[in-house]
Amino acid sequence: MKPLVSTLLAASIAFLAACDKKSDKLVIGLLPKSKGNQYFATVEKGANVAAAELGVQVLFDGPTNTDATKQNEIVENWITQEVNVIAAAAENRDGLSSVLKKAQAKGIKVVTYDSDVQPDARSFFVNQATAQGIGEILMDTAAKLCGEEGEFAIITATTSAANMNEWRKHIEARLAAKYPKMKLVDTKPCDDQKDKAQQETTNLISAYPNLKCVMAICSPAVPGAAEAVKQAGKVGAIKVLGLGLPSENKQYVKDGVTQAVILWKVADLGYATIHAAVAAAKGTLKAGDKTFKAGKLGDMEIQGTDILLGKPFVFTKENIDGFDF
Repeated sequence: MKPLVSTLLAASIAFLAACDKKSDKLVIGLLPKSKGNQYFATVEKGANVAAAELGVQVLFDGPTNTDATKQNEIVENWITQEVNVIAAAAENRDGLSSVLKKAQAKGIKVVTYDSDVQPDARSFFVNQATAQGIGEILMDTAAKLCGEEGEFAIITATTSAANMNEWRKHIEARLAAKYPKMKLVDTKPCDDQKDKAQQETTNLISAYPNLKCVMAICSPAVPGAAEAVKQAGKVGAIKVLGLGLPSENKQYVKDGVTQAVILWKVADLGYATIHAAVAAAKGTLKAGDKTFKAGKLGDMEIQGTDILLGKPFVFTKENIDGFDF
């Protein structure tokens, strides 16, 4: 009887293991620049909606602040865990590229979103909008607010943020091409922190008495800059605009401190990223594709290896109450 029991036991174990393997979900590591940033918290919400639709597991983890080294550590951990896909927003383009190439060598699919890495370190980039489109709408909006003349300053996240460096390049190109009477006097990093953005804006107001506009190009910087302008008693005299969440800026906009908030639908970015990650893992999204079906978002255009979410949207006092993210 003992051999028979042993045989049955072994067969049962093998059967259970096979069943367990079949029930395993596709695991996607979703890496934000900073998980303490409300922008990326909103990305996670959209990602979770897609994960529920597709029956996959999302591991959302990132630094508590903008720490490129910590991003690398998290990816190394996911490589050890043998996740199926990594979807990353890069704080440091070159630094993260190296470890993502290591993940690819281990058979892990890699896509990026929000902020790209080197093209050979991922298969696709889910792009919230083209860098040129973002840079131009920021510069055009600032020019309109300032009557196309005067001094303005930029508050960015960090000097190493790849996406913001691209936006700045197009902001400056648009400035040079269209607005000769406007002058960019300074660019300051805030490390993705509202309080630091407020302090840097306060410093800029003191350093440049003729400052007419502050352009904040990371989401925590917009309310930070607005609070500085409000505290300085410069509401209306110094215009505030930038890339941010309507929910974080609604009161400043309604009070006339901030004139324009520019963004895309952030939850949709997370949603599209998970759809792209799953499609890349299953081979239904491949090099050369011109469109990509992303669930409820429908067909999205692909330019090269960039999956385009769409054009940026300008939130103003007239329309901001219609949005809840």
